[in-house]
Amino acid sequence: MDSKKFHPRLTRQLERRGLALVLIFLFVAVSELSAGVLVAPTSLVLSDRKTTGRLTVQNPTDKPQEISIGFSFGIPMSDSLGNVQVRLQDSTDADPRSAVGWIKAFPRKMILQPNSSQVIRFIAHPPKDLPDGEYWARVVVRSQEGQTVIPVPASNETITTKLNMIMQTAISLKYRTGNLISKLDVRKTETVQTDSTLHVLIDMVNPGNVSYIGLLKCRLVDAGGKEISKNQVDLAVYRELKRRVDLLIAGDDFQKPYKVEVSISNQGRSDIPTEDIIVGNSIEYTAVVE
Repeated sequence: MDSKKFHPRLTRQLERRGLALVLIFLFVAVSELSAGVLVAPTSLVLSDRKTTGRLTVQNPTDKPQEISIGFSFGIPMSDSLGNVQVRLQDSTDADPRSAVGWIKAFPRKMILQPNSSQVIRFIAHPPKDLPDGEYWARVVVRSQEGQTVIPVPASNETITTKLNMIMQTAISLKYRTGNLISKLDVRKTETVQTDSTLHVLIDMVNPGNVSYIGLLKCRLVDAGGKEISKNQVDLAVYRELKRRVDLLIAGDDFQKPYKVEVSISNQGRSDIPTEDIIVGNSIEYTAVVE
């Protein structure tokens, strides 16, 4: 694993962007759409032993909500600065790991009355002779107020209408079959300091056949082993990913050179049920900050 400074161009990019970290997805117990609809759970796992699943959509508001369920393909992707996002792709995209074409939801559309809920059921119909591993889709839940206003001409022949905002959230759905291998490799580690922050960019690749889910922890220490700061980020590596961890440097009584102790494992994700995580390898190493 290689450790070196960022390229100067990369450093300038970091400074221009203000080091704003874009988080792709926050897994919590319940997902809330801005329109007021609640969705739980926020991830679904199906398999060749459990081909069905369910989620609950709840309307806690005082107005009816029109709900629709769709599917897209999208996995976490990163840019050169370690910013991560999920870009939803059209369902016609033929990704070999896409489950979009053979996952069904019932019902697909509904009107949720105020303070009511609806269970959505999912069933997988995978193709025969599907290779071992994990297959992915995003369940897209769209919500808008169910009561609309029909345009009516006014006395001055203008038309008035009511606009309804459509909100949506996308939760992950995974289908697993056969022998499952969770594995992660680190290809490169880069560091750069701007003002009082050290930015650690870790380039990872997943050679397994399931998504690697875990925690990435970094601990900054000085030459004498004294801790300067530490930080951690949630990790979801489907194919390859760069993640940036920012470490604060407060004070000037630390001895150089600094070192970053990096730890990656499947441990510590309290937001995801333990049984939904395929345990793989752990990684620990130290990178010198030059």
